[in-house]
Amino acid sequence: MLDVTRLGEVTCIRLSREMSGRPVYWTAAYLIDGLLIDTGCAHTAAELAGFLEEEHAAGRPVSKVVITHHHEDHIGANRLLEEHWGLKALAPSPAIPLIRDLPDLEPYRRFVWGRPGPSDPQPLGEVVETAGHRFRVVPVPGHCRDHVAFVDEARGWCFSGDLFVAERFKVLRSDEDVGEMVRSMETLARLPTGTGRLVLFTGIGRVFEDGRRSLERCVRYLRDLARRARSLRDEGLSVPAIRDTLFGRESTFAALTGGHYSSENLVRGLLEAELD
Repeated sequence: MLDVTRLGEVTCIRLSREMSGRPVYWTAAYLIDGLLIDTGCAHTAAELAGFLEEEHAAGRPVSKVVITHHHEDHIGANRLLEEHWGLKALAPSPAIPLIRDLPDLEPYRRFVWGRPGPSDPQPLGEVVETAGHRFRVVPVPGHCRDHVAFVDEARGWCFSGDLFVAERFKVLRSDEDVGEMVRSMETLARLPTGTGRLVLFTGIGRVFEDGRRSLERCVRYLRDLARRARSLRDEGLSVPAIRDTLFGRESTFAALTGGHYSSENLVRGLLEAELD
C-alpha cells in the first residue's frame, strides 16, 4: 500500500503492507529535489519503485538515496534501486555492515515489514547536497546507535527517522536507549535554522510543524516519567508494579511483539537512564 502527499517541495511517501485493504503499519520515505530519504520496507519495494518510475517519467528522477538507520522498514527497496537504477544508498558508517548483512529479525518484524535483501550502501559524509538543498547529517542515537537525521538548516526542515514519532508514548523497544533518545531530541531542538522553525518529518509519515515544541514536550514527558519511576522504585515497587502504576497495565504490543516492544521496557529504560 502506498499513499503520497505533496507538501510543497517535499513529497511524503507512506508505505505499508496491506491486509484486508488496510495498512498494517506505516513507514515513510521522502523525496526532495531528486533526493530519496529512506526506502520503506521489503513488502512495498516494488510499489515504491513503480512510483519512482512515474516520477522519472514526469521529469522528477531520483538521483541520490540516503538512509537514516539500518532497520528493515527503512532499507527495504535498497537492493531494487541498486539493481534497476544503479543507485547505491548512502548510509551512516556504523549502519553499513548491518545493511549488508542484516541481523536476524523477530517474527513480527518479518511479518509486518519483511526481510530486505542485502545491498551495498556507501558511507555518508557530513553533508548531503542536491541542486537546491543542503542537508546537514546529524547523529541522533537512541532508537539505534547508527541513527542520523537530515537537516536543511536554511528551510528549517528535519527528517528525523524513528528518533521521534510522537510527543508521548508508552512502549519502548528492548534495544532502544531512552537516555540517548532524550539527548538526541535535545540536540535537534537546539539546532539553529534560517527560519527559526524546525519542521519534523518523521519515519512514519507524521509531520510536526512546530518540531521544537514537540521535541521539548517529549523530553519533559520522559524526564517526568523517569522521576516518577525512580520515586516508585525508592518506595520498594518492582518494575512490573511501577509499570502498572504509570501506565495502568502492560501494552498489547508486548504480546504482539514477543516483548520486543513493551511498557516494561520503557520503565527499565527510564530507571537506567541518567536523566535529571
